[in-house]
Amino acid sequence: MAGKLPTLIGAEYTFSFENMNIERGLLWNQENAVNRGVQVNYTKGPITLAVSLNDGFYSNKYSWAWLSAAYAINSSNTLVFIGSGNTKITNVSSSATPLYQNNEQLYNLIYTHISGKWTIEPYLQYTSVPKSSILKTTQDAATYGAALFVNYTAHSNPDGSSFYLPVRLEYINSTGSFDKGAPNLLYGQGSNAWSFTVTPTYQYKRLFARAEFSFTQA
Repeated sequence: MAGKLPTLIGAEYTFSFENMNIERGLLWNQENAVNRGVQVNYTKGPITLAVSLNDGFYSNKYSWAWLSAAYAINSSNTLVFIGSGNTKITNVSSSATPLYQNNEQLYNLIYTHISGKWTIEPYLQYTSVPKSSILKTTQDAATYGAALFVNYTAHSNPDGSSFYLPVRLEYINSTGSFDKGAPNLLYGQGSNAWSFTVTPTYQYKRLFARAEFSFTQA
């Protein structure tokens, strides 16, 4: 595949209708959405691999490399590992390209379990940004995050209508100090945050309606 490609990283996707929740979460804010580049996919049995060379956070600098490896344990359980990062320091910054995140290394471990009315998906995330004179930083910084997605099919009718109750819990922590010249990756150097989100959803065939209630403590 070549051109404008959806991201391989993270457990949430770019557009609202692709996700359990309307708003994307705290971990998603460390990830990109759409990039330009090339991607090769390979599937054999329970293994699915994807490799991509791209411009990361839409930087127009084709120095990012990604690898996604998914293992379908069985019809109910899937494990995914994702590694990505910029192979060199770049100083591109725009409304689409955050300076520090575009120079990060990012790793995800995502597990999905489906059983009857339940979908349970925990995932872990680690990012790091090295200090650099190009970035005008003098200390490394990193983020550590964990999220849990739970979706319960509360009611399903023969006419194709269903009611779902998705819940998301998240926590993220950043390292580094303002005084020592670390980059700001969250809500200030060394900050942390957690969030709770619930999104009652009614669906009838292709039509759906959702309300969302969320809380973030930073």
